[in-house]
Amino acid sequence: MSPLLSSPSRFYRIVATAEAVTWAGLLGGMFLKYVTETTELGVSIFGMLHGIVFIAYCVTTTVVAIDQRWSTGRLIAGLASSIPPFLTLWFERHAARRGLLAPTWRLLDESPTRPLERPLAWLLHNPVRGLAAGLASVAALTAVALVVGPPVG
Repeated sequence: MSPLLSSPSRFYRIVATAEAVTWAGLLGGMFLKYVTETTELGVSIFGMLHGIVFIAYCVTTTVVAIDQRWSTGRLIAGLASSIPPFLTLWFERHAARRGLLAPTWRLLDESPTRPLERPLAWLLHNPVRGLAAGLASVAALTAVALVVGPPVG
């Protein structure tokens, strides 16, 4: 398994950090566009990049929640942490402190018992296909988001 996917805690930390970094880039781009009226380039670049990483964070949160058997409320809190800037960093640290991010994927060692665990276990046991499925999910959801349009008029 790749070092990136080697553990849910490492994977989640990396994606949560990337989400916060792209938020910072988008906020910087918005500052340049709306406050200094210098350029729209930052919003163009970081808007798209943040959108993609936001979706990747949501997919990652869902995958980790299924594997680590988070409650529905905890999953919703993890997903909601992607909305305010930088809250993903706090949520990742909170989850790590509470023991919600194990050093190993549970479904690599345990048999799946719940419906959503079965396909996830298969994807974890086939990491190349799992990574491809994750990237395809992010691409498809990004395409849907582009068709729907930006979150603010």
